[in-house]
Amino acid sequence: MLSVDGVWSALSTVRSRQPLVHNITNYVVMNNTANALLAVGASPAMVHAVEEVEEFVRISQALVVNIGTLSPAWVESMVRAGDTAKVHGIPWVLDPVGVGATRLRSAAAADLIRRGPAVIRGNASEIRTLAGLVDSAGKGVDSAHGSEAAVDAARALARETGAAVAVTGVVDYVTDGERVAAIANGHRLMACVTGMGCTATALVGAFAAVERDFLAAAASALAVLGVAGEVAAGRAQGPGSFQMHLLDALYGLDRETLVARARLS
Repeated sequence: MLSVDGVWSALSTVRSRQPLVHNITNYVVMNNTANALLAVGASPAMVHAVEEVEEFVRISQALVVNIGTLSPAWVESMVRAGDTAKVHGIPWVLDPVGVGATRLRSAAAADLIRRGPAVIRGNASEIRTLAGLVDSAGKGVDSAHGSEAAVDAARALARETGAAVAVTGVVDYVTDGERVAAIANGHRLMACVTGMGCTATALVGAFAAVERDFLAAAASALAVLGVAGEVAAGRAQGPGSFQMHLLDALYGLDRETLVARARLS
């Protein structure tokens, strides 16, 4: 189902097509995610104003919606953008950051899911919350569960929404409700840098722009980020230099490195 050749093909297509990825994302990660998208070959845009999001979605190849830093105006922009993407057949990715922590966050995520995302990417606690598991206990934007604890919830959420659902953690899982792909790449330093999950979501958007099997798109993006994270960690002295080396690793990632390092099942 998921192969290194498939991941390499998807990455090569992103690099050749340079898809325009429209991001409505949070203040903390805009620079990080824009640079990561550029490093894999995509073209990022950070467009949030309610007066222009619908127009901008229509010229984009993918939309990424991240609810990390919400305001009522941004929620309206997200809803309008999601509706526009659905009408025009443009794939969009939802990152439900911290869902369940507040009423605003939960209401926004529930409303956005009704707009038909192609992919939902979150940590285990976020996915469990979205799937309606009342015993989910998030820790702000961090997860209180390992990713394996959310696989069943992810399957249920995928069946309910029609989206591919990605749960990221030590091992990443992606499911469409029937198939499940696992990606066992990454490095502990990734948890020491803010916005790694948001970066993963942005990259999923780039891959969804060129691959309409959205499980394959999400899994390929996560494999690329995980392998690049391992390469970067081998060069870095700590979290600060890791960020620099991650961009270099994404930019220079080749097929040989994927073959040697990717752990897919």
